[in-house]
Amino acid sequence: MKKNANTKVSKPVKAKKAKAETQEKNADSLLVATKNDSTNVLAVEPDSSSVGGSANELQLPTPEQLGISISTGLSGAPLKVIVGDTIDFPVTVSWSAQGSAILVVPTSSANAKGLLQLGVSQESSRTVKDGKELAQITFNYKLVVQDTGNLNIPAMRFEIPTPMGQSLDLRSDSVPLRADAPVSMLPIVVGVFVALCLVFAGLWRVRRRAKAKKVLEKWKDALAAIREHMLVLKQRVNVADSREWLLELEGVCKEYVALRFHVKDASSVNLDNLVKEGVLDGWEHLVEEFAHARYGGGIRDSFENKETWKIALSLMGLEEE
Repeated sequence: MKKNANTKVSKPVKAKKAKAETQEKNADSLLVATKNDSTNVLAVEPDSSSVGGSANELQLPTPEQLGISISTGLSGAPLKVIVGDTIDFPVTVSWSAQGSAILVVPTSSANAKGLLQLGVSQESSRTVKDGKELAQITFNYKLVVQDTGNLNIPAMRFEIPTPMGQSLDLRSDSVPLRADAPVSMLPIVVGVFVALCLVFAGLWRVRRRAKAKKVLEKWKDALAAIREHMLVLKQRVNVADSREWLLELEGVCKEYVALRFHVKDASSVNLDNLVKEGVLDGWEHLVEEFAHARYGGGIRDSFENKETWKIALSLMGLEEE
């Protein structure tokens, strides 16, 4: 009987000792793969101080203590966008793999004031750095900008389930955005068109003024030549043949009329017809003198020719001095 009693007492002691050894072996590993669960949830080994309590009483470590981090693909100065733009917003959860995998469940959306979530995709990857295997899951949110002003992509929330029925919570940072209204090209096009019109109008005015200046200079030169010719006739009035002198004066008057009415060939000007048509007002006496010289002939005194010369000079708007 004594032997059997000792045997019964030793069994609970051995069981407690084996359980303590198992807990000590798993103390160094906080993040392990769940072998019996295909979802690969996070398995957290409780501290020895928690042994004997219920699952709800266990104190879970923080994500930072487990080496789990979260980051976004946008940072720094506020991103500038235009209303209607589509934004790809990545959120990455990383951890030291050590042969394990975890399940990350998004529990929020990126919908916010002025922003609409169109969809989300997920991709996983593993890398080795400094001999350590790193794993990460990236959630790519596709957003469309619907309003102007200072907007914010909200903080994205995620949960990592554990076998104890509790979950680890992860939260990303909020990201500021500056949304502006689209720039209308119509005012720019209109402005450029108006500017070009002003430039062409300015060039046209410059060319017109240059042309008018050139015409005026040509007019002044021609008028100066006529005046010079008239002065020569005055000097010859006393010595020249009366009839030839008057016919020469008529030729000078035709040059003036051709210049005034923009006629290229002065010889084609008919002073008689222009006087009859009323185009040359006050030229009647002068035209009669020219007709007398052509058809009547006869010698005229030099003082008479000089008076005729003065009349012609006055009708052409010229001055002797």
